[in-house]
Amino acid sequence: MSAVVDQIMKRVRGKGRGWVFTPKHFIDFGTRGSVDMALSRLAQAGHIRRIGRGLYDYPRQHEKLGALSPDPANIAKALSTQSGDRFAPSGAAAANSLGISTQVPAKTSYATTGRSRVKKAGGRSLTLRHSRAPVIDNAPESVNAVLQALAHLGKGNIDSDKIMRFAARLDDRDMKILTHARPEMSGWMSDIVLKIGAARYG
Repeated sequence: MSAVVDQIMKRVRGKGRGWVFTPKHFIDFGTRGSVDMALSRLAQAGHIRRIGRGLYDYPRQHEKLGALSPDPANIAKALSTQSGDRFAPSGAAAANSLGISTQVPAKTSYATTGRSRVKKAGGRSLTLRHSRAPVIDNAPESVNAVLQALAHLGKGNIDSDKIMRFAARLDDRDMKILTHARPEMSGWMSDIVLKIGAARYG
């Protein structure tokens, strides 16, 4: 057991403060039971923190405030590993990050390929909504941000100005991934991707 504990803690330290993780991140170290037991011991000893069911973090520390709340983006990554669902920033957040909208979402929300639900972890509340657009696995965040922003804005609200703004935020690799993923998209979204490509290379 001590060997599993040591291996887990070495990986945790290697990832650095702020990392959020699940037992699945250590399944190469032993059985699920031994990993669960090692994580429980580490949490009881205060080396890591349990922030939800099957979720832990290596909390960032503040000299006056102590352990800080986990970052929502890191929670989302861990939930993706835990559930097998893919996650992307919500359409409203994506539109804001791309400079398409000035509206800042009041709540932390993510689009997911899984079911819609609210997940609480480490004092944070994440709203997860089933995505109307594809969430492309292992793609740069900019790619999924464009798809979620398109779904958020809707078919009738994409004008030439927005197409130019989308094009300005994407590089050649992004465009290649988007173009390759067109069969996964609805027809109108697929057409917009072609227009974004034309705006970028035209």
